[in-house]
Amino acid sequence: MIEVGPRDGWQNLTEFIPTATKIELIDELGCCGFNEIEVSSFVNPKAIPQLRDAAAVFAAIKSVPSMVTAALVPNRRGLEPALKAGVGKIVFFISASDTHNRKNLGCPQSETLSEIKIMLEQLPAVAQFRVSISNVFGCPYEDQILFSSVKQLVKNLFEIGFREITLCDTLGVATPDQVYEFSTRLKGDFPEVDFGLHLHDSCGRALAGVIAGLQAGIDRFDTAAGGLGGCPYAPGAAGNLATEDLLFTLDKMGVKTGIDSQALLAYVRRQVLIAGNGSSHMLSFSESCN
Repeated sequence: MIEVGPRDGWQNLTEFIPTATKIELIDELGCCGFNEIEVSSFVNPKAIPQLRDAAAVFAAIKSVPSMVTAALVPNRRGLEPALKAGVGKIVFFISASDTHNRKNLGCPQSETLSEIKIMLEQLPAVAQFRVSISNVFGCPYEDQILFSSVKQLVKNLFEIGFREITLCDTLGVATPDQVYEFSTRLKGDFPEVDFGLHLHDSCGRALAGVIAGLQAGIDRFDTAAGGLGGCPYAPGAAGNLATEDLLFTLDKMGVKTGIDSQALLAYVRRQVLIAGNGSSHMLSFSESCN
Protein backbone atom coordinates (compact mmCIF):
# COMPACT_ATOMS: atom_id res chain seq x y z
CA MET A 1 0.00 0.00 0.00
CA ILE A 2 1.41 3.35 -1.12
CA GLU A 3 0.03 6.36 0.72
CA VAL A 4 -0.66 9.20 -1.74
CA GLY A 5 -2.67 11.47 0.56
CA PRO A 6 -0.06 14.22 0.96
CA ARG A 7 0.10 14.60 -2.83
CA ASP A 8 -3.16 13.47 -4.44
CA GLY A 9 -5.21 13.91 -1.28
CA TRP A 10 -4.22 17.48 -0.49
CA GLN A 11 -3.85 18.89 -4.00
CA ASN A 12 -7.57 19.65 -4.31
CA LEU A 13 -7.91 21.40 -0.94
CA THR A 14 -8.47 25.12 -1.45
CA GLU A 15 -7.20 26.28 1.94
CA PHE A 16 -3.41 26.11 2.10
CA ILE A 17 -2.06 23.72 4.72
CA PRO A 18 0.93 25.42 6.40
CA THR A 19 4.25 23.85 5.50
CA ALA A 20 5.07 23.06 9.13
CA THR A 21 1.75 21.24 9.49
CA LYS A 22 2.37 19.21 6.33
CA ILE A 23 5.75 18.17 7.69
CA GLU A 24 4.20 17.08 11.01
CA LEU A 25 1.49 15.08 9.25
CA ILE A 26 3.91 13.35 6.88
CA ASP A 27 6.24 12.48 9.76
CA GLU A 28 3.25 10.96 11.57
CA LEU A 29 2.33 8.97 8.47
CA GLY A 30 5.91 7.72 8.29
CA CYS A 31 5.46 6.09 11.69
CA CYS A 32 2.49 4.00 10.46
CA GLY A 33 4.65 1.49 8.59
CA PHE A 34 4.26 2.47 4.94
CA ASN A 35 7.00 1.39 2.55
CA GLU A 36 6.34 4.40 0.33
CA ILE A 37 4.61 7.76 0.67
CA GLU A 38 3.91 10.13 -2.21
CA VAL A 39 4.89 13.34 -0.46
CA SER A 40 4.28 16.10 -3.00
CA SER A 41 4.55 17.20 -6.61
CA PHE A 42 7.00 19.48 -8.41
CA VAL A 43 4.40 21.03 -10.69
CA ASN A 44 3.79 24.65 -11.63
CA PRO A 45 2.58 26.29 -8.38
CA LYS A 46 -0.02 28.23 -10.37
CA ALA A 47 -1.59 24.92 -11.40
CA ILE A 48 -1.50 23.31 -7.93
CA PRO A 49 -0.97 26.09 -5.32
CA GLN A 50 -1.33 23.64 -2.42
CA LEU A 51 1.95 21.91 -3.35
CA ARG A 52 4.07 24.99 -3.96
CA ASP A 53 6.18 24.17 -0.90
CA ALA A 54 7.34 20.74 -2.14
CA ALA A 55 11.06 21.50 -1.79
CA ALA A 56 10.66 22.85 1.75
CA VAL A 57 8.63 19.81 2.78
CA PHE A 58 11.20 17.36 1.43
CA ALA A 59 13.99 19.28 3.15
CA ALA A 60 12.37 18.94 6.58
CA ILE A 61 10.55 15.59 6.78
CA LYS A 62 12.16 12.91 8.89
CA SER A 63 13.94 10.01 7.25
CA VAL A 64 12.35 6.67 8.13
CA PRO A 65 14.44 3.54 7.46
CA SER A 66 13.23 1.51 4.46
CA MET A 67 10.52 4.06 3.57
CA VAL A 68 10.66 5.71 0.15
CA THR A 69 9.53 9.33 -0.24
CA ALA A 70 8.19 9.92 -3.75
CA ALA A 71 7.16 12.98 -5.75
CA LEU A 72 5.24 13.52 -8.97
CA VAL A 73 7.30 15.27 -11.69
CA PRO A 74 5.60 16.44 -14.93
CA ASN A 75 8.53 17.79 -16.95
CA ARG A 76 12.17 18.86 -16.98
CA ARG A 77 11.36 22.10 -15.16
CA GLY A 78 10.20 20.03 -12.22
CA LEU A 79 12.89 17.37 -12.43
CA GLU A 80 15.85 19.54 -11.45
CA PRO A 81 14.34 20.86 -8.17
CA ALA A 82 13.04 17.38 -7.35
CA LEU A 83 16.50 15.84 -7.66
CA LYS A 84 18.01 18.74 -5.72
CA ALA A 85 15.45 18.21 -2.93
CA GLY A 86 16.54 14.59 -2.52
CA VAL A 87 13.32 12.92 -3.65
CA GLY A 88 13.55 9.17 -3.08
CA LYS A 89 11.53 8.16 -6.13
CA ILE A 90 10.50 10.15 -9.18
CA VAL A 91 6.94 9.47 -10.33
CA PHE A 92 6.27 10.38 -13.95
CA PHE A 93 2.75 10.55 -15.33
CA ILE A 94 1.00 10.37 -18.66
CA SER A 95 -2.62 9.85 -19.67
CA ALA A 96 -4.11 7.01 -21.67
CA SER A 97 -6.42 9.68 -23.09
CA ASP A 98 -4.83 12.20 -25.45
CA THR A 99 -7.52 14.79 -24.65
CA HIS A 100 -6.92 14.52 -20.91
CA ASN A 101 -3.18 14.60 -21.47
CA ARG A 102 -3.53 17.92 -23.33
CA LYS A 103 -5.66 19.42 -20.55
CA ASN A 104 -3.57 18.06 -17.68
CA LEU A 105 -0.07 18.48 -19.14
CA GLY A 106 -0.68 20.97 -21.92
CA CYS A 107 0.56 18.77 -24.76
CA PRO A 108 -0.37 15.62 -26.70
CA GLN A 109 0.46 12.20 -25.31
CA SER A 110 3.28 11.74 -27.83
CA GLU A 111 5.08 14.87 -26.57
CA THR A 112 4.76 13.76 -22.96
CA LEU A 113 6.25 10.38 -23.87
CA SER A 114 9.22 12.12 -25.53
CA GLU A 115 9.65 14.42 -22.52
CA ILE A 116 9.65 11.45 -20.14
CA LYS A 117 12.26 9.67 -22.25
CA ILE A 118 14.54 12.73 -22.05
CA MET A 119 14.04 12.96 -18.28
CA LEU A 120 14.89 9.30 -17.81
CA GLU A 121 18.21 9.92 -19.54
CA GLN A 122 18.91 12.72 -17.04
CA LEU A 123 18.29 10.60 -13.95
CA PRO A 124 21.24 9.40 -11.87
CA ALA A 125 21.97 5.71 -12.36
CA VAL A 126 20.80 4.89 -8.81
CA ALA A 127 17.52 6.83 -9.05
CA GLN A 128 14.25 5.04 -8.37
CA PHE A 129 11.35 5.83 -10.69
CA ARG A 130 7.93 4.69 -11.85
CA VAL A 131 5.16 5.99 -14.07
CA SER A 132 1.43 6.42 -13.51
CA ILE A 133 -0.97 6.14 -16.45
CA SER A 134 -4.11 8.24 -15.91
CA ASN A 135 -7.61 7.39 -17.20
CA VAL A 136 -6.84 3.77 -18.00
CA PHE A 137 -10.42 2.63 -17.33
CA GLY A 138 -12.36 5.65 -18.59
CA CYS A 139 -11.98 9.34 -19.41
CA PRO A 140 -14.21 12.38 -18.76
CA TYR A 141 -13.51 13.58 -22.31
CA GLU A 142 -13.14 10.42 -24.41
CA ASP A 143 -15.34 8.03 -22.41
CA GLN A 144 -14.18 4.42 -22.85
CA ILE A 145 -10.46 3.81 -23.35
CA LEU A 146 -9.65 0.81 -25.53
CA PHE A 147 -7.44 -1.88 -24.06
CA SER A 148 -5.34 -1.78 -27.23
CA SER A 149 -4.53 1.89 -26.58
CA VAL A 150 -3.47 1.15 -23.02
CA LYS A 151 -1.37 -1.81 -24.12
CA GLN A 152 0.43 0.27 -26.75
CA LEU A 153 1.21 2.98 -24.20
CA VAL A 154 2.51 0.40 -21.72
CA LYS A 155 4.66 -1.06 -24.51
CA ASN A 156 6.09 2.38 -25.27
CA LEU A 157 6.86 3.01 -21.60
CA PHE A 158 8.40 -0.44 -21.18
CA GLU A 159 10.66 0.12 -24.18
CA ILE A 160 12.10 3.35 -22.73
CA GLY A 161 12.89 1.68 -19.42
CA PHE A 162 9.92 1.48 -17.06
CA ARG A 163 9.51 -1.65 -14.96
CA GLU A 164 7.07 -0.16 -12.43
CA ILE A 165 3.80 1.10 -13.90
CA THR A 166 0.64 2.16 -12.07
CA LEU A 167 -2.74 1.87 -13.78
CA CYS A 168 -4.97 4.73 -12.63
CA ASP A 169 -8.74 5.00 -12.59
CA THR A 170 -8.62 8.79 -12.42
CA LEU A 171 -12.35 9.25 -12.98
CA GLY A 172 -13.36 6.42 -10.64
CA VAL A 173 -15.53 4.52 -13.10
CA ALA A 174 -13.78 1.15 -13.36
CA THR A 175 -15.78 -2.03 -12.81
CA PRO A 176 -14.21 -5.09 -11.14
CA ASP A 177 -14.36 -7.17 -14.30
CA GLN A 178 -12.62 -4.40 -16.24
CA VAL A 179 -9.88 -4.13 -13.62
CA TYR A 180 -9.40 -7.90 -13.65
CA GLU A 181 -9.30 -8.13 -17.44
CA PHE A 182 -6.89 -5.24 -17.97
CA SER A 183 -4.63 -6.35 -15.11
CA THR A 184 -4.54 -10.00 -16.18
CA ARG A 185 -3.85 -9.25 -19.83
CA LEU A 186 -1.17 -6.63 -19.14
CA LYS A 187 0.60 -8.86 -16.62
CA GLY A 188 0.57 -11.64 -19.21
CA ASP A 189 1.88 -9.39 -21.97
CA PHE A 190 4.53 -7.70 -19.80
CA PRO A 191 5.67 -10.17 -17.12
CA GLU A 192 8.75 -8.07 -16.31
CA VAL A 193 6.60 -5.11 -15.19
CA ASP A 194 5.45 -4.53 -11.61
CA PHE A 195 1.90 -3.23 -12.12
CA GLY A 196 0.01 -1.31 -9.45
CA LEU A 197 -3.48 0.18 -9.19
CA HIS A 198 -4.61 3.70 -8.27
CA LEU A 199 -8.39 3.73 -7.89
CA HIS A 200 -10.68 6.67 -7.18
CA ASP A 201 -14.00 5.92 -5.52
CA SER A 202 -16.44 8.08 -7.50
CA CYS A 203 -18.86 5.19 -8.08
CA GLY A 204 -18.16 3.28 -4.86
CA ARG A 205 -16.36 0.46 -6.67
CA ALA A 206 -12.74 1.14 -5.74
CA LEU A 207 -12.57 -1.49 -2.99
CA ALA A 208 -14.13 -4.07 -5.31
CA GLY A 209 -11.52 -3.05 -7.89
CA VAL A 210 -8.73 -3.81 -5.43
CA ILE A 211 -10.14 -7.29 -4.82
CA ALA A 212 -10.28 -7.85 -8.58
CA GLY A 213 -6.69 -6.62 -8.83
CA LEU A 214 -5.59 -9.01 -6.09
CA GLN A 215 -7.24 -11.88 -7.94
CA ALA A 216 -5.33 -10.84 -11.06
CA GLY A 217 -2.02 -10.88 -9.14
CA ILE A 218 -1.62 -7.16 -8.43
CA ASP A 219 -0.14 -6.47 -5.00
CA ARG A 220 0.60 -2.73 -5.06
CA PHE A 221 -2.16 -0.17 -4.45
CA ASP A 222 -2.28 3.62 -4.03
CA THR A 223 -4.64 4.90 -1.33
CA ALA A 224 -5.21 8.16 0.54
CA ALA A 225 -5.94 8.43 4.25
CA GLY A 226 -9.46 9.73 4.82
CA GLY A 227 -10.41 9.12 1.19
CA LEU A 228 -9.17 12.53 0.09
CA GLY A 229 -8.12 13.38 -3.46
CA GLY A 230 -9.21 14.16 -6.96
CA CYS A 231 -7.87 15.50 -10.26
CA PRO A 232 -8.49 19.14 -11.26
CA TYR A 233 -8.80 17.98 -14.88
CA ALA A 234 -11.19 15.08 -14.25
CA PRO A 235 -14.56 16.74 -13.53
CA GLY A 236 -16.75 14.64 -11.27
CA ALA A 237 -13.95 12.47 -9.91
CA ALA A 238 -14.20 11.73 -6.20
CA GLY A 239 -11.37 11.03 -3.79
CA ASN A 240 -9.09 8.03 -3.63
CA LEU A 241 -9.92 4.76 -1.97
CA ALA A 242 -9.49 5.45 1.76
CA THR A 243 -6.34 3.89 3.15
CA GLU A 244 -8.07 2.86 6.38
CA ASP A 245 -10.91 1.13 4.53
CA LEU A 246 -8.55 -0.98 2.45
CA LEU A 247 -6.30 -1.70 5.42
CA PHE A 248 -9.14 -3.03 7.58
CA THR A 249 -10.51 -5.08 4.68
CA LEU A 250 -7.13 -6.68 4.05
CA ASP A 251 -6.64 -7.29 7.77
CA LYS A 252 -9.98 -9.15 7.93
CA MET A 253 -8.93 -11.19 4.88
CA GLY A 254 -5.65 -12.16 6.53
CA VAL A 255 -3.54 -10.15 4.08
CA LYS A 256 -0.51 -8.68 5.83
CA THR A 257 0.50 -5.10 5.00
CA GLY A 258 2.90 -4.14 7.80
CA ILE A 259 0.84 -1.01 8.52
CA ASP A 260 -0.22 -0.14 12.08
CA SER A 261 -4.01 0.33 11.92
CA GLN A 262 -4.29 2.18 15.24
CA ALA A 263 -1.50 4.59 14.31
CA LEU A 264 -3.23 5.18 10.98
CA LEU A 265 -6.58 5.93 12.65
CA ALA A 266 -4.89 8.41 14.96
CA TYR A 267 -3.40 10.08 11.91
CA VAL A 268 -6.75 10.25 10.10
CA ARG A 269 -8.38 11.87 13.14
CA ARG A 270 -5.67 14.51 13.13
CA GLN A 271 -5.99 15.05 9.37
CA VAL A 272 -9.77 15.46 9.69
CA LEU A 273 -9.26 18.29 12.16
CA ILE A 274 -6.71 20.00 9.91
CA ALA A 275 -7.82 19.26 6.35
CA GLY A 276 -11.52 18.50 6.80
CA ASN A 277 -12.91 17.82 3.31
CA GLY A 278 -15.51 15.34 4.52
CA SER A 279 -12.96 12.66 5.38
CA SER A 280 -14.56 12.20 8.81
CA HIS A 281 -17.29 9.95 7.39
CA MET A 282 -14.62 7.60 6.11
CA LEU A 283 -13.07 7.51 9.58
CA SER A 284 -16.32 6.64 11.36
CA PHE A 285 -17.11 3.98 8.75
CA SER A 286 -13.70 2.35 9.14
CA GLU A 287 -13.84 2.39 12.92
CA SER A 288 -17.24 0.66 12.89
CA CYS A 289 -15.88 -2.05 10.61
CA ASN A 290 -12.64 -2.65 12.53
